[in-house]
Amino acid sequence: MSNALSPALFIDRDGTIMEDTDYCSDPGDVRIFPGVLEALRQLKSRGFKVIIVTNQSGIGRGVFTLDQYRAVEAEVLRQLGDGLIDATYHCPDAPGQPSNCRKPAPGMIVQAARDHPIDLSRSFLIGDKEIDVECAHNAGLRAIRVRTGDQRDMTGTSADWVADDMPAAVRIISNAKQ
Repeated sequence: MSNALSPALFIDRDGTIMEDTDYCSDPGDVRIFPGVLEALRQLKSRGFKVIIVTNQSGIGRGVFTLDQYRAVEAEVLRQLGDGLIDATYHCPDAPGQPSNCRKPAPGMIVQAARDHPIDLSRSFLIGDKEIDVECAHNAGLRAIRVRTGDQRDMTGTSADWVADDMPAAVRIISNAKQ
């Protein structure tokens, strides 16, 4: 049965695949990091599902609207190109509210595993913050923390690996035992 399931790469958005502009609400502010497109294509060609999981507390805080979020997300998907991202999950909850989707809770990953044929035991999460690492481990995934976001100090991280950027993280996945 496991053969029918694909491994997945879950990726954080802000600070991981694009510059973190602090509550990005303008599609004109979307800047995909160099090498991200090629790195994701490489994993996609190896049979990985590629799924974005992103906390978007700006919605819950009233900083921007769901429509503004969707416009930014559409621009991210446009810049990454057709067919690269299999799904996107976002959590609008603000910190301090009860939430089963706000990372480090694994709700977005659990939902993705319900929606797609994913083998979580062969899957990874790449993110720029320790809450991404905690989310990965809470869902039973291996975690790679990248130094492309604002929180570059990796002291005390519980990540399985640390990488400078997305291409380096994908090289780790390519060399990891599936």
